Amino acid sequence: MKYFPRLITSKLKTAAKHFPALIVTGPRRAGKTTLLRKYFPHASYHLIEDPDIIARLRSDPRSYIDTIKLPAILDEIQNVPEILNYIRSRVDQSPHKNGQWFLTGSQEAPLMQGVSESMAGRTAIFQLLPFSQEETSKVSVFRGGFPEPLAKPIVADMWFRSYIQTYLERDVRAISSIRDLAAFRRFLSILASRVGQILNRTDLAAPLGVSVPTISEWMSILEITSQIILVPPYYENFGKRMVKSSKVYFVDSGMLCHLLGIESEQMLFNSPFFGPIFEGFIASEILKIQYNSGKRRELYFFRDQQGLEVDFLIPTGNKKLNLLECRASRTITPQMAYPIKRLKKYISDYSVKSFLVHLPSKKQENTSALVPGVKAIPSNLLGQIF
Repeated sequence: MKYFPRLITSKLKTAAKHFPALIVTGPRRAGKTTLLRKYFPHASYHLIEDPDIIARLRSDPRSYIDTIKLPAILDEIQNVPEILNYIRSRVDQSPHKNGQWFLTGSQEAPLMQGVSESMAGRTAIFQLLPFSQEETSKVSVFRGGFPEPLAKPIVADMWFRSYIQTYLERDVRAISSIRDLAAFRRFLSILASRVGQILNRTDLAAPLGVSVPTISEWMSILEITSQIILVPPYYENFGKRMVKSSKVYFVDSGMLCHLLGIESEQMLFNSPFFGPIFEGFIASEILKIQYNSGKRRELYFFRDQQGLEVDFLIPTGNKKLNLLECRASRTITPQMAYPIKRLKKYISDYSVKSFLVHLPSKKQENTSALVPGVKAIPSNLLGQIF
């Protein structure tokens, strides 16, 4: 598979001119290392995963840091986050030298804690998710966006199986003292079957025979390692009583299809999960657009206690709001826009734009005028909304 340029590149290059250090977080195998090594080819490369290197860093971090030739890429920095203190010292010795340290990490929360404690004001932070539709047309609801399954679709199922095994062995055990990995695997499968639903930890705990705090811990692990997306309800009630819990999605729809045992696009189209999977695919694509353009995450949903629900609300600044409804269909009807139109009636102090995101047609028909007051847009043109 040829290399597809990442849209976040221009932001990285700009940051390298103005900050001594850059940190790129995101799930394992999303392309962080490839990105940095391609666009900063003169930087020396150091993978902090070998047990010998980790042991050396922990026993004598200063000596190891002093041997590093700058600029440098330090890969998987979350394995020894304490060395951030020593990197800070090196940065402070030459505060006007920018683009010297390029760090990657797969566990966002522990890494961010280290950054806030030792590198505040000295580093630019980015999050890289798997490929987006804007970056390559190979991305799809069935395959997702991880580089390897897109490059070698014939072994995609084997790759996802290995990824889960590696993920369990490395990241989960590194973050938590989980002893029953088999139960955690079952938890992944059960959570996959709840995609697009309001998060109910009690409902997840019951079939596994574990406590609600355990489910909360496991959810936190998945969020820290960028495997799931928790979409909170919008914080303004528009005069209505709202549901207060988040909805859960997976970052990569290909991974989700694997967990659900969906082995082909035809199985996906016939699956009762197709709608929620498509909805989660759009949620992930929205975050990719926001992260790649250097914007902060702004993604919510709306549901009141009377059952009115709109899939996504996206504030765009200056009292502007985008409403999105997702439909896993190539056939667009006015009824599909009913939730958006109904919610819009309750919104008075925002400038609102309404969108119906649907499956792209093979002939790319113009569907934008099929629903009055709502712009219908195929999912592969989602970037036009922003």
